[in-house]
Amino acid sequence: MMKRLVSFLVLISAWTGLKAQQLFIPYGKISFEKKVNLQRSLAEWDIPDEAKEKIKKYKVTNWELSFSRTKSIFKSVKQEEEQTNNLFFDFSGEPENELYADYQKQNRVLKKRIMGDDYLLNDTIPKVDWKIMHDVRNIAGYECRKAIGRINDTVYVVAFYTDEILLRGGPEGFSGLPGMILGLAIPRYYTTWFATKVAAFTNPSTDIVPPSKGKKTETEKDLKKLLEIFTRYDEQKKEKPEEQKKRLYGFVL
Repeated sequence: MMKRLVSFLVLISAWTGLKAQQLFIPYGKISFEKKVNLQRSLAEWDIPDEAKEKIKKYKVTNWELSFSRTKSIFKSVKQEEEQTNNLFFDFSGEPENELYADYQKQNRVLKKRIMGDDYLLNDTIPKVDWKIMHDVRNIAGYECRKAIGRINDTVYVVAFYTDEILLRGGPEGFSGLPGMILGLAIPRYYTTWFATKVAAFTNPSTDIVPPSKGKKTETEKDLKKLLEIFTRYDEQKKEKPEEQKKRLYGFVL
């Protein structure tokens, strides 16, 4: 009787261990839907009422985050039908951007389109001070815990993460929680990112490499020239270079 009990316990332990291993995802691809409330974000602009009526309430774009145990790349998914009724307010250059992150080396490469040209920006992965809450929410079939963070001193971020995905990353370069961020909201920017699908892989993707097509900014002279281009038509042109750089590299692609 005792031998049968021991054998049963061993089988239960092995099955539980196997199930636990299957839960944790080391490699995969996550589909995200990014939604910007255009009507609220443009509310302070001096826009004729006729134009406001033609602006869609939301701009929706699709993005993919491919990840391994230590790296990820976040880039857009080409839309079959481009939004055309928002005209100037469509910000069509945004989907060309990409963000590669190496969490082991704590660095990242951002490919950003500015005034029609692609630039490659290198920096370290920013840190966010998170406070983990008790709230939970199901996103794309995963139970996610809520966390609140702050960037740029005064901008609050709400995130939902799952510890079933091993990489401690997320969309738009956000990271630092005990798992993968599947839901993200920045109320001040009227923007949200939520996962719609998670596909697990058995091996790491060969596509997780830094973007290479674009103008490199390797020297202070390169960066200064880029900041001049970045702020050429900007109302905040007179702000300090450090503040300009913060906006250039910022979290939001």
